[in-house]
Amino acid sequence: MPHIVPRATAFVACLLIGGAAQAGDWPQILGPQRNGIAADEKVADRWPAGGPKTLWQRSVGEGVAGVAVADGRVIVFHRIDDEERVEAIDAASGKPLWTAAFPTSFRPDVGAAGNGPRCVPLVHDRRVYVVGGGGDVHCVALETGKTIWSRAAYREFQAPNGYFGAGSSPIVEAGKLIMNVGGARSGGGLVAFDLATGKTIWQATDEQASYSSPVAATIDGVRHVILVTRYNVVSIDPETGQVRFKFPFGKRGPTVNAANPLVIDGHIFATASYGVGAVFAKVHKDKAQIVWTNDDVMSSQYPTAIAKDGRLYGIDGRQDAGVASLRCIEPKTGKVLWTQENFGMATFILAGERLVIVKTDGELVLAEPTPREFRPLVQARVFRSTTRALPALAGGLLYVRDETTLKCLDLRP
Repeated sequence: MPHIVPRATAFVACLLIGGAAQAGDWPQILGPQRNGIAADEKVADRWPAGGPKTLWQRSVGEGVAGVAVADGRVIVFHRIDDEERVEAIDAASGKPLWTAAFPTSFRPDVGAAGNGPRCVPLVHDRRVYVVGGGGDVHCVALETGKTIWSRAAYREFQAPNGYFGAGSSPIVEAGKLIMNVGGARSGGGLVAFDLATGKTIWQATDEQASYSSPVAATIDGVRHVILVTRYNVVSIDPETGQVRFKFPFGKRGPTVNAANPLVIDGHIFATASYGVGAVFAKVHKDKAQIVWTNDDVMSSQYPTAIAKDGRLYGIDGRQDAGVASLRCIEPKTGKVLWTQENFGMATFILAGERLVIVKTDGELVLAEPTPREFRPLVQARVFRSTTRALPALAGGLLYVRDETTLKCLDLRP
């Protein structure tokens, strides 16, 4: 049985304030494009001796949900006592702006990482969407925190908790909030909610939920929402929920699919540990063709790899098994270009031409992404406890949290 809370760590046309991109926003899981890439961000190549400056920090409750950043606000989702709280914080100063609280009795079946939420908040069109540990979905106003609607999605669609509760962050596509609810028995494996009211627009499939988050892409003139569910890679039409294609991915037993799928030049890359391995498939309008699949290239327990210049940089291995290496691979061929053994588990952001790496042991590493070798530039210890939550980078400021504290670190040149 795994003893981590993989989040997904899965992209889509930008989901941004007012529908238009704003420089320095990180409005959802893995940033503007849901792929960990912040193309316009610039970070310093060197830090002071003690590491990057901490501009502010504050205590946070239970949970491993990373933050979203939009319109000068940091959106934190965590649990304090028997409430899951959405909080807006001034991004520059760390001062609290508002709080929206929702009662919860969530307890995961496997509780090594606590009882707090797992899903990164999503900000779209001046609204914040969050999914609690027990599968409750809430929509609140970005400016005030006023509750607009709530749905007990897991209960309504008879979805099981799984090992760790809800961990797949939803996506906004085709004017809908689309979520891998996992209500297989009710036909609510995938559900689309109305953004304004929360009403069900469509429900489809008997897919079970994973800890991977959906992505979207236009390929051959067709819009796909692509999900790694519990046992499959699935593409759906976001307008109707109709399945465009699916192929098996995953294993029964104590396994987890948690890394987000990556869309690379008309292909899908999906990866998991637990003997599942990785797959690279060519996508067409209504089918996918497997190019290669094996367990020897990059089998990631939960971090999503970073794509740059035809290569992938990511983790091969499992945190709970004590073996996790940093790798660079060529996805089109499945060739491993280099391996940094025993690197440890980590999550990634690509800021311009630099990899920002947050290791789960609390170490922050800045590296140059190169296909020849691992090339670290500078590193610093920013936490001395387990750091699983996905980081966010906005305007050169890195927002990162461990089990008790959220920090704003200045990485600007």
